[in-house]
Amino acid sequence: MSFEVICFDCDSTLSKIEGIDELARRVGLGESMSKLTDAAMNGEVLLEAVYEQRLSLIRPDRDSIDWLAGLYIEQIVDGVKDVFDTLAVPGKELHIISGGLRQAILPLARYLGVPETRVHAVDIYFNADGSYRDYDQSSPLARSGGKAEICRRLLKAQGSLVMIGDGKTDMEAKQAGAVVIGFGGVVDRPVVREQADFYSAEPSLASVLAHIL
Repeated sequence: MSFEVICFDCDSTLSKIEGIDELARRVGLGESMSKLTDAAMNGEVLLEAVYEQRLSLIRPDRDSIDWLAGLYIEQIVDGVKDVFDTLAVPGKELHIISGGLRQAILPLARYLGVPETRVHAVDIYFNADGSYRDYDQSSPLARSGGKAEICRRLLKAQGSLVMIGDGKTDMEAKQAGAVVIGFGGVVDRPVVREQADFYSAEPSLASVLAHIL
């Protein structure tokens, strides 16, 4: 199949890390946060049940978001740049759809040639001194079903859409009529293996190209 809109998750799909877990580790809360993230990605708890809880405990400041932005690029998954270069052709729109923090993902998007308008993630707000203030609580991506909502919007404007990701929240894109490719190259989740239309556990993201082109 050939798709006009190609959407990628970020954490454990484009980059080998889970951003929120790295921020937690930085302030000594790593283990407890990893368990929450994993529970949400495996569909054991609703995303909204853990989203606010994690951020209010971590309270990431501007410096830590800049640090995370660098880490996303440093820990990029094998084959990602090749995939984006291959798909950067007329008639195809590449998007990043993530429940992660937008300001931390934007530098990775720039590195991959994805315009800011095609980065769908959760905005974070700071006080004047750079300390944590809040996040965009109205963002659909901070709750379950949010990725389906964004995909539905994109499908209205375009013809066919594929979503590539590692978690249960990525599988929700099927509700919007998207084709879903599960990527288990970083984390192999049985729930994703079961629900995805196609699945790859290869360590390189280039393995998904066969299902996209």
